Amino acid sequence: MATKRKAKAKARGKRNKAPIIKAARKTRKTSKKRVKRASLRPASPKKAGPTAKTAGKRTPVSRAPKVVKPSPDRTAQPVPVEQRIGVVTHYYGHLSVVAVQLEPGTTLRVGDVIHIIGHTTDFTQKVESLEINHAPVTEVVPNDDFGLKVTEHAREHDVVFKVRS
Repeated sequence: MATKRKAKAKARGKRNKAPIIKAARKTRKTSKKRVKRASLRPASPKKAGPTAKTAGKRTPVSRAPKVVKPSPDRTAQPVPVEQRIGVVTHYYGHLSVVAVQLEPGTTLRVGDVIHIIGHTTDFTQKVESLEINHAPVTEVVPNDDFGLKVTEHAREHDVVFKVRS
């Protein structure tokens, strides 16, 4: 009677096994590849241990400090001085135009070099186009509502500087 029960239990065990999932097979294949790659690598010297008497001793290496010489073009160029002239109030993406509010006592002309800095904005460009009410002008003052054509994306609250060289 005991042998019949054992035979039934074995038969049930074979039927109730979960099928092998294909994803599990893939992980087994990659693990075999990893094992093969590891076996092809040469043994590192740390695992091999010291082979000579000098391997255990460390000799200090003297390192002289490097002398950095400034390149001639760095010293020849003057450092540009920037003056804050305004803040971007709006950016029109389809036109690549910014509306700028100038600070009192400042002016902006065509040909000036400006630097626009913001949280994600930082670029310098030459002013090529200024417009007031869709009419081109050559100079703007603080009370004018004007548009300025820009080469890169700008955002509201970006700061506009005039570069003096």
